[in-house]
Amino acid sequence: MSSLTSTNSNIEGFVCEGPLVGKLGLSPEEVKENISWWKTLGDELCRHLTLDKDNLSDAESKRLFHYYLPVYHWFERTLMTHQQSSEKPLVVGISAPQGCGKTTLVSALEGLFKFRGHTAATVSIDDFYLTFENQQVLAASNPDNELLQYRGNAGSHDLALGTTTLQKLIQARSEGTSAATPRYDKSAHAGRGDRAAEEKWPVLEGPLSVVLFEGWMSGFSPLLTEEVAAVDPQLVPVNEALRSYKTAWDKYCDAWFVVKVEDFNWVQKWRLQAEVAMRSEGKAALSDEQVQDFVNRFLPAYKAYLPGLYANGPCGSTKDTPVLMLEVDQSRNVQG
Repeated sequence: MSSLTSTNSNIEGFVCEGPLVGKLGLSPEEVKENISWWKTLGDELCRHLTLDKDNLSDAESKRLFHYYLPVYHWFERTLMTHQQSSEKPLVVGISAPQGCGKTTLVSALEGLFKFRGHTAATVSIDDFYLTFENQQVLAASNPDNELLQYRGNAGSHDLALGTTTLQKLIQARSEGTSAATPRYDKSAHAGRGDRAAEEKWPVLEGPLSVVLFEGWMSGFSPLLTEEVAAVDPQLVPVNEALRSYKTAWDKYCDAWFVVKVEDFNWVQKWRLQAEVAMRSEGKAALSDEQVQDFVNRFLPAYKAYLPGLYANGPCGSTKDTPVLMLEVDQSRNVQG
């Protein structure tokens, strides 16, 4: 694939071989008519991801032209439709399991939006975790619940902070407006984490075109108490907390992008891969046992809520809400 970006015909044929072209309603004729779009943005992605555009591996070519660019095409088309009826930024909820490549993909999407002249902002539900002090209070109030001893599950977020931030981002739609976005320092307190000081929060300048709001549990819908208790009794208070997320956060999402996985247990493998890579680079990393303990706190929620997310769509979405749901395999390759 080293010469993929050298000719339009190479790109055209390769794009049309991808699993998302038909899913997105793109015809070979449309790809051919807009081949400069694919080539130009492919070059920009190579620059953004520090890839050699003249020597792309097969895996890199597929990631760009079968995954990232078709997904961005949907995002840009959704933005254009949104702007026909609203002056507010498009807010897209992004739901994807930990370790599936969400961070890299969202960074690529934000970079492409900016390259195309659209001001984009990325916020994560991780940025809205409770302060260290309040997390300690939550843990002490639920001493026998392992799911609430650390940050992560529903109930460990500051919903009001998230709501205020989203509202400010949505209002930053004209020149001279701005919005500060919280940041969370996961390394604070020996890894227990804490909210970064406000002076360290980045300030995003308007006008914003799009807000990418991502999280591992974004769009999860609460279930009946007996349903979650059957998965894990410790999920009951988590489920009760989840009931407030729809009105606090999910209702602000104009569209949704969901990354689907066949087996949520892949999260452990992906997390181990990340920690091994950090060790090889001489960075501080979790042991295999610590990774297992970390992942175990999220698996009950995946088991309880992913089936509903995949079957019914994200919480608060309707038949009129633009939703793109695609599946990746264990190697994070898009399947369609």
